[in-house]
Amino acid sequence: MSIANKLKDDLTDQLFKAILSLRTEEDCYRFFEDVCTVSEIKAMAQRLEVARMLDEGCIYDEIVEKTGASTATISRVKRCLIYGADGYRGVLPSLKRS
Repeated sequence: MSIANKLKDDLTDQLFKAILSLRTEEDCYRFFEDVCTVSEIKAMAQRLEVARMLDEGCIYDEIVEKTGASTATISRVKRCLIYGADGYRGVLPSLKRS
C-alpha cells in the first residue's frame, strides 16, 4: 500500500482541494500562514530546496552550508528522490533556475 493510500481520506482530500484552489503566491502565503506554523512552512521549504540541490548534483556539505538542513534530513529527501512517490520529481522541473 502506498503512502498516498494511507493518507487518503475525506479530510485530506478536502485539504488538497483547498491547496489546488490557490491561484497566486499571495494566496499560498495567506493560506499556509493560517494552516501551518512558521516552522512547518520553513521545514517544507528547506526540504524542497534540499531536493532541488540534490537533483542538481550538489554534495551534502554544500547543502548543509546553504540550507542548514541536517544530514538526516538530506538523507531522507534523497531516499524520497530515489524511492519515493515522485512528488519532488513532479515539481522540480518548474524550479529549474536559468
